[in-house]
Amino acid sequence: MESSVAIDGTVYNAIGKGLMVLVGVENGDTPADVDWLVGKTAGMRIFDDENGVMNRSVADIDGEVLAISQFTLTASTKKGNRPSYIRAAGHDLAVPLYEMYCNKLSDALGKPVKRGVFGADMKVSLINDGPVTIVIDSRLRE
Repeated sequence: MESSVAIDGTVYNAIGKGLMVLVGVENGDTPADVDWLVGKTAGMRIFDDENGVMNRSVADIDGEVLAISQFTLTASTKKGNRPSYIRAAGHDLAVPLYEMYCNKLSDALGKPVKRGVFGADMKVSLINDGPVTIVIDSRLRE
């Protein structure tokens, strides 16, 4: 697996083995949601162990993380053909929670989380190993 983000035609950040995380912040999200998501991100066992069983976390493999802010994850497609982003948090909530997520995940992993630039026109590349793509939604934790 590898991932990168380019801005204005130049690679801004890139990782090798690890996780590329798309982070969508919705109205009503809280620091408690961030804490829960950090725990899930750092601890989810989705990497193969020596027996080829998904039994190791990104922390276990000393992997890297590239976290990209992605408001389009909040899209509602219930009506019509144009997605609605009404659930997406505004900058005043989204930026601090995204930064909190990245900082707390860095602390949990003991290494920097690489990032894109909030609100920038980013070109995101991913070579997915598996493929394994998992949605983690803090609103579905109970």
